[in-house]
Amino acid sequence: MRATMLAIMILCEALVFLSTAHAAPAERFNRWAVYYADLAPTEAFTPYQLVVLDSSYHPALAPLVERRKTLLGYLSLGEVGSHRDYFAQVKAQGIVLQENQFWPGSYFVDVRSHLWAKRVLEKLIPDILRQGFQGIFIDTLDNPPYLEQQDPKRFKGMTQAAINLVHAIRLHYPDILIMVNRGYAILSDIQTQINMVLGESVYSQYNFIDKNYTLVPQASYTAQVQFLKKLQQGAPHLQIFTLDYWDPQDRAGIASIYTTQRNNGFTPYVATHLLDQLVDEP
Repeated sequence: MRATMLAIMILCEALVFLSTAHAAPAERFNRWAVYYADLAPTEAFTPYQLVVLDSSYHPALAPLVERRKTLLGYLSLGEVGSHRDYFAQVKAQGIVLQENQFWPGSYFVDVRSHLWAKRVLEKLIPDILRQGFQGIFIDTLDNPPYLEQQDPKRFKGMTQAAINLVHAIRLHYPDILIMVNRGYAILSDIQTQINMVLGESVYSQYNFIDKNYTLVPQASYTAQVQFLKKLQQGAPHLQIFTLDYWDPQDRAGIASIYTTQRNNGFTPYVATHLLDQLVDEP
């Protein structure tokens, strides 16, 4: 009960500090990568300053830290995968909602639940940091606004709950690095709480239906670039990263994506859609 009350108090305090708690300025990174596997040797990470890894399945962290790599551990706030060791627990608590039709085995989470906030603040993040990560990579923040938009009555308050949870994380962990993947609908409400923003599939993407890599439609690409540039202008402490997907055999295509995104003022990485191998920049 005391732990539950602590989580509730933290969320209430977050509301008080919405305009006063801020992320500290972070180091600027030139090269980075995302890798969700555990087989790559330490030497494979030599070119990168910043690395995002899965928080459960990853290479040994100590050798990377010794080589002065900054490591962020994956944390999904809006979904939970059935492969996670805590899935059965959150399902039994009634936090799990319907399955994401685009990602079989991954389920939406009710971010309004104080039980979810308690788990994030008191279990999931400490477990990540205890391993040696210097910060967290927050994923699936697009989901709460999406669900509330689809069914405003059933999911009323999901968007604000997601905002509050990010503020609570910063309040509880003032010194860690936080990168957020997309979450465009709430970035204006959390931009002071985070250090980095990732634009995923800004220029190119993987088509799971046709099973090939394609360019993002021009209108979507233009809108995302304009949004991210405006965000960067309004919040200069934020570093904007991009993650695009492309055929690793097409070296010229990968080089072109890097050039395009650097010209946009972003820090790019180009990967395979499974993110299970490191793809060197040409």
